[in-house]
Amino acid sequence: MAKDKQNQTEEQDQPTKVKKGLSLKWIIIIAMALLIVTAGAAAGYYFFSKTQSIKEPEQKPAVITIWPMEAFVVNLADAGGERYLKLVIQLEVSEPGAVAELEQIRPRLRDSILDLLTPKTYKELMDLAGKQRLREDIAGRVNNALSKGKVTRVYFTEFVIQ
Repeated sequence: MAKDKQNQTEEQDQPTKVKKGLSLKWIIIIAMALLIVTAGAAAGYYFFSKTQSIKEPEQKPAVITIWPMEAFVVNLADAGGERYLKLVIQLEVSEPGAVAELEQIRPRLRDSILDLLTPKTYKELMDLAGKQRLREDIAGRVNNALSKGKVTRVYFTEFVIQ
């Protein structure tokens, strides 16, 4: 009987040892999983925060200074003088300080541009290349008159030939 009691006690102790060993295994597995997830999250945070700080800061778009001119209306140099051109231009300048100078020499600029427009014919102005040449000629004349800054682009806001 003593042996039976001892066998029963050993049998009862074994499942408890197995259960204790099994629960200790699960605790270790869960702890390791949490450690891996935490390390992954920390590495991800570090990686993404570093890539954002490495990026170049976004540059603000440059402020463009545009100076408008009044409309030009001229007769074209076609036979019969029946066609005329109405042209409104705006000038993009490289620096804001050039606007004050442009205001002072406005009459001289209008005269120079009128001299440029009057010998033009319908055929010269109708194709894209002709309009581009006209832009370049206007920019050249204005740049010759300016002492500070320069005209970087000429915009046609109205271009009507009748």
